[in-house]
Amino acid sequence: MERQVSLDEISDGKLYGLNDMVRADCGECEGCSACCHGMGNTIVLDPLDIHRLSMELGKTFEEMINHQIELHVVDGMILPNLKMDGKGEACVFLNDEGRCSIHRARPGICRLFPLGRYYENRGFQYFLQIHECKKQNRTKTKVKKWIDTPDLKQNQEFIAKWHFFLKDLQEKVESSEDEKLRRSAALYVLNQFYVMGYEEGKFYEQFQERMKAAEHLL
Repeated sequence: MERQVSLDEISDGKLYGLNDMVRADCGECEGCSACCHGMGNTIVLDPLDIHRLSMELGKTFEEMINHQIELHVVDGMILPNLKMDGKGEACVFLNDEGRCSIHRARPGICRLFPLGRYYENRGFQYFLQIHECKKQNRTKTKVKKWIDTPDLKQNQEFIAKWHFFLKDLQEKVESSEDEKLRRSAALYVLNQFYVMGYEEGKFYEQFQERMKAAEHLL
């Protein structure tokens, strides 16, 4: 989900790479869970997020629908998001102590926060969101340490490829007057990249195979 705003409005005006130091470290939040409340349907999940959740919970995509995740339309695509529920619209994975119960399998957006991604030239860099995190006096940390993501090179390639695949497909779908084409493209993406699971340890390999098979959509 892209935000149609200027970087000057939401960031410190800098772009960061993996080895740059950025003032993002919240000191393990120290009990603060403000960013886990009231997010509506904005925590959009990519295929890797769903795979991690599936492995962590031992559940299929279908078993998570309406319990841990929801579906909504994002720029013509049907995509899953984390579900908010109960008092204060808290993330369903937030426990009674205000801590994340799936921390090792948390989605990419959660790993980033309070960083965001700035996409350009078929790649991306990171930026620091200055209005979102309630934690004061954050300390500096290296970007790649903060996002705490295994297989980092493959992960960065996956993120860029997925983002621009969706963007290219959305542009094609939006320019078409064929409602049947729009619906079939959205359902194809949902079924091939989300509903159909991935084998443990083979996510990136199988994702690449599915991307190749999806070239006909573009």
